[in-house]
Amino acid sequence: MATLLYRLGRTAFRRRWLVVLLWAVILGGAGAGAVTAPASSDDGTSFMPGIEAQKAFDLIGDRFPGTDANGADARIVFVAPDGGKVTAAGNRAAIDALVTEAADEPKVLNAVSPFKAGAVSEDGSTAYATVNFKVTADDLTDADKAALEKAIGEARTSGLTVEVGGTALAEQPAAGGSAEAIGIGLAAVILLITFGSLAAAGLPLLTAVIGVGTSMAAIMALGSVFGLSLTTGTLASMLGLAVGIDYALFVVSRYREERANGHAPGEAAGLAVGTAGSAVVFAGLTVVIALAGLTVVGVPMLTKMGLCAAGAVVVAVLVALTLVPALLGMWPDAVLSRRTRKGGPARRATDNGGSRWARFVMRRPVAVLVACVAGLGVLAVPAASLEMGMPGAESKPVSSTERRAYDALADGFGAGFNGPLTIVVDARGAAGTKTANATRAAKAAVKEIAEEIGATDGVVSVSSARFNPAGDTALFSAVPATGPNDEHTKDLVRTIRSERAALERATGATFEVTGSTAMNIDIAEALQAALVPYLAVIVVLALLLLLVVFRSVLVPVKAAFGFLLSVLAALGSVVAVFQWGWGAGLLGVEQAGPIMSLMPIFLVGIVFGLAMDYEVFLVARMREAYVHGDRAPDAVVSGFRHSARVVVAAAVIMIAVFSGFVGSGESMVKTIGFGLAVAVLFDAFVVRLALVPAVLALLGDRAWWLPGWLDRLLPRVDVEGAGLATAPPVAGGEAAPQEPVRV
Repeated sequence: MATLLYRLGRTAFRRRWLVVLLWAVILGGAGAGAVTAPASSDDGTSFMPGIEAQKAFDLIGDRFPGTDANGADARIVFVAPDGGKVTAAGNRAAIDALVTEAADEPKVLNAVSPFKAGAVSEDGSTAYATVNFKVTADDLTDADKAALEKAIGEARTSGLTVEVGGTALAEQPAAGGSAEAIGIGLAAVILLITFGSLAAAGLPLLTAVIGVGTSMAAIMALGSVFGLSLTTGTLASMLGLAVGIDYALFVVSRYREERANGHAPGEAAGLAVGTAGSAVVFAGLTVVIALAGLTVVGVPMLTKMGLCAAGAVVVAVLVALTLVPALLGMWPDAVLSRRTRKGGPARRATDNGGSRWARFVMRRPVAVLVACVAGLGVLAVPAASLEMGMPGAESKPVSSTERRAYDALADGFGAGFNGPLTIVVDARGAAGTKTANATRAAKAAVKEIAEEIGATDGVVSVSSARFNPAGDTALFSAVPATGPNDEHTKDLVRTIRSERAALERATGATFEVTGSTAMNIDIAEALQAALVPYLAVIVVLALLLLLVVFRSVLVPVKAAFGFLLSVLAALGSVVAVFQWGWGAGLLGVEQAGPIMSLMPIFLVGIVFGLAMDYEVFLVARMREAYVHGDRAPDAVVSGFRHSARVVVAAAVIMIAVFSGFVGSGESMVKTIGFGLAVAVLFDAFVVRLALVPAVLALLGDRAWWLPGWLDRLLPRVDVEGAGLATAPPVAGGEAAPQEPVRV
């Protein structure tokens, strides 16, 4: 591995213009494909196959032809002035005018007046009208939205308070934008401080942006073929930027070190790619394993996001191995420190903050180990109370019209009105449906089911049933007494389903519970059940990979244990802030509640990959020193002397990138940004820089123990560059040294 990458690095350095041209062609080709590709054909009809709510959702699409269950909708809420009623003549006229104007738009399927639908609160202060569209929210143009917004504005001039919920006018969270700009800016400052050179700071940023641009353009170009979208690529953009900067940082840092050791530029580039590049390859593989492992969860959208992000990581690795040494070849001295460029004596790596910190930890390993485990353990305690759900309009800022519409409906109709349950009744099996009385039998079965569900404790009301054209399937809504994310609502869904068998035997019809509330409940339960198997899959695969990399039994086990500590502490912190509300106001969290169902899966997968990045890069330098003859304690110090500063810089960059998303107005994006930022903080600074040297100090030479039979079975990949035995350093020029030979 090291020899192969050494040759790749030297070739990229020598053939720099060809390599740069190839990447320019790749980027240009991907960009052209993105511009000319048709729109994505992602139909989004199956979020999570297999759960009851999804099956019922699919049944609606099958039995009610012409109904697009994914069509955009707008729930327009009207609140009369204090003491007034929406039924007053002037208010009623304004509401009817809005509904009529909305119904005339070509993309509107129907617009139902609250006075015809009975959508007026008992006290007459609140009403709502539902506008359903023929197309999805993504297919609505600005002109379509402007027409509805104009009608809403006219209604407001009558004195009514008018707020809008639903998907039609909701702002879609944008991928990247200001959050990534903030992250890139902070990363630039950190790199400048780390390297003391504008060129050294700018090169990782430049190559990371090229890698992300290539990945995102490819996703857009392939969107229509695989059903991908910008939302699907959000994770790819976030991770591609973070690891792209880190991987280039590792290679540039090693190049500067080899130049300081007296090697010629071409030789230094080869050695940098042969050693640090080897660590980059295996660090990237662990990230890819974690992301590709998302396929075991069973959520198509999550699978697409994981595979897109894995592709972005692969591109980042290729950029670090080829484009970075090529750009170093164009400006071989620009990335060096000012002292080295001016021809001063090279500053040899003797003692620095990293080595001093390693010695500090190794003098008191037990105390450091106990402090790390206890501290992270305490932070992990809230994770035991994790409640998963799908935060909706109630989590948005009170300044948003969606939140105000949600609150107005809750005040006027009750908390459960924002999360009605949709009951789908398949009456084909009802007694007599194959006779002339089929329609009557079906209606009788649906009526009995509706009455029984309406009599269930916790159900406030049941709507009239709506039948399909064939008359064998019906829909009706059941409004709970409690809100969508309330535990009582979850219990109600379970109760209705548990009593289903008796009702189906009595009527001959079958029914299923769906709707956004039931869908969120089913998704949360399914993802919670998938979390442990997913964690097991990626940990086992990564343990095998690290076993090959480090040729040690205990080092991979220690790496996995440290990851579990950091990810549980991060989950605990997320629960404490976003679910319990501790310090939520400081982060702009409007309302605490359940954690987004996808969040724990995202956190586990992404943090596992990033944690292994730091593990591979830091411990690979220790392994390199150990293989070259250092004693076990000295190897730990040597690894920290050479790598601690770069690992710290890489971690701070990650934290800066992820923290940029905490400022988002979307609670889901805010939660993901916070969770990833604190997870990197815990894993890099507590686990990798404190717990790792403490454990290695206690293990000594046993840390690198491997049974002989296993040593013979495992392939040798030479990550630490033991096979690179070069000629003596050449101070200047680009004279080719002897080819490396195996030792």
